Amino acid sequence: MNTCCEPKPGVAAPEIDAEQFALMCKALGHPARVQLLNYLSAYGACYFGSLADVLPLAASTISQHVSVLKQAGLIIGSSDEQRVCYCVNPERLALFKRMVASL
Repeated sequence: MNTCCEPKPGVAAPEIDAEQFALMCKALGHPARVQLLNYLSAYGACYFGSLADVLPLAASTISQHVSVLKQAGLIIGSSDEQRVCYCVNPERLALFKRMVASL
C-alpha cells in the first residue's frame, strides 16, 4: 500500500535551531507584528512615533509589539537624544527565511 508520506531514501531533516525558530514564529504570530516588520522591511528605519501611523493602535500597544519583535531579534533599535529608531535586523530575518525554506 502506498501512502503520500513515505520517507525519502537518503534524505535527512535539515538541522535548525528549533527554539530560535519557534521564538521568531511566535513573534510573527500576531498580525500587528507582521505589519510592523513588513513596514520596516519596505521603508527602512523608522522612529517609534512614526510607527503609530502604520497601525491604528495605542502607543503602548505598539510598544509591546515592538518589544516582542526585538526579543526575537527581528528588529533592532538605536536611540539618539530623545527618540528611538527601529529597523529590521537583516541577518536575523535572513536566518528566519532560511529556516522556513528548510522545512
